[in-house]
Amino acid sequence: MSGPSPLLLVADDDQVARELLAEALEREGYRVRVAAGGEECLRLAEAEPFDMALVDLRMPDLDGLGVLKRLATIQPGLPVVILTAFATIETAIEAVAAGASDYLSKPFRMEEIKVVARRTLAARRLASENLQYRQELKARYGFDTLVGQSHQMVEIYKLVARVASLETTVLIQGETGTGKELVARAIHDASARAGRPFVVVDCAALPETLFESELFGHERGAFTGAFATRRGLLETSVGGTCFLDEIGELTAPLQGKLLRALQERAIRRVGGNDAIPIDVRLVAATNRDLRKLASEGGFRDDLYYRLNVVTITVPPLRERSSDIPLLALHFLDTFAHRTGRPVKRLALEAVALLAAYHWPGNVRELEHVIERAVALSPAETLLPDDFPLHLREEPDRAPRLPAAGMTLEDVKRWYVNKVLDEAGGNKVRAAELLGIDRRTLYRILERQATEDEA
Repeated sequence: MSGPSPLLLVADDDQVARELLAEALEREGYRVRVAAGGEECLRLAEAEPFDMALVDLRMPDLDGLGVLKRLATIQPGLPVVILTAFATIETAIEAVAAGASDYLSKPFRMEEIKVVARRTLAARRLASENLQYRQELKARYGFDTLVGQSHQMVEIYKLVARVASLETTVLIQGETGTGKELVARAIHDASARAGRPFVVVDCAALPETLFESELFGHERGAFTGAFATRRGLLETSVGGTCFLDEIGELTAPLQGKLLRALQERAIRRVGGNDAIPIDVRLVAATNRDLRKLASEGGFRDDLYYRLNVVTITVPPLRERSSDIPLLALHFLDTFAHRTGRPVKRLALEAVALLAAYHWPGNVRELEHVIERAVALSPAETLLPDDFPLHLREEPDRAPRLPAAGMTLEDVKRWYVNKVLDEAGGNKVRAAELLGIDRRTLYRILERQATEDEA
């Protein structure tokens, strides 16, 4: 049996507006208490707990902002929507800065009121779930590395809590810089393997000629320069977790050897014949669509299905922009502890700037931007001018096509070079912005260079 419906508090000195609001919200299934002024609103809040309050900005005895501040001490965490017939940017900023969860202008559109009520209550529920899962994870496992209270992050917290105690292989998907390694570490730290090694293997960074030796190890004399037997990274991970980052970059031969190791739960060192049993939990990550890659023949189907037992998708930062202020504050606190300096603050305008940016580099880019601002600004409060210029120019960065008359191949060449310029010549960053892997970008640039020479 479900619990009682949410209890809402409506405070407005205008009787018609007050009754209209109460009637509309009750038709939506909510329970409603009404107050004709600010002081009555506070008395009701002291008498019973509410799930949400809708408070008029201008009331004769105590205005909405005064009510908002007092409610924060009577019922901490209560979401408050400010209502006003005198909507201005100044009052909106003041209300939000004072802690209002939303701001609506009169005359009301009933559909808008219903949407705001549903959204505000859903956000309160998600925040409560987020706190519950984070407290559970921290209490049980000492895990507190991921930051965010968006519904996407709450779902990730749930998945981490559920898979941590299992030995299941986990595939983590997401764009570069979203925090896939943090999720992998959270799974390891919350598991029974927490006291054992967590070994990271960057599949994109190791040359193919060295990868097999690095992953599986080698016997003495296996190749020129192999003067001693050496354990590979999988052996080093025994008892713990091996995190294979960017696994989509593995070549076909290496995919086959990794699949055999997973199936047999044993490895063979380069130059060796003996199977060495390994007790390792495998977590893999990729910024590519492995399903599509497998369907196109670029990744082994059998290895994909072996890895894709449980999938966790980490969303890009632009899809969880509500987490940006929390992440920014987290990084400010982190850098303060690291340097031994006081924690810097963010001006409201700076928060708005960070929230409006597209963040192609995701959480990693946000971290670097905050670190730069902390290092370079002498002030205690960070303003928009303390952040890189490209953040403030973001609205003007929409791509504009050149003159008409170009072939499709010409437009492709133009766009690739434009993105490369925007990335400052950094091919890795350009590939991320284009949504392709580095090798594809290298092939495109090589083909362009050949055509230019011809």
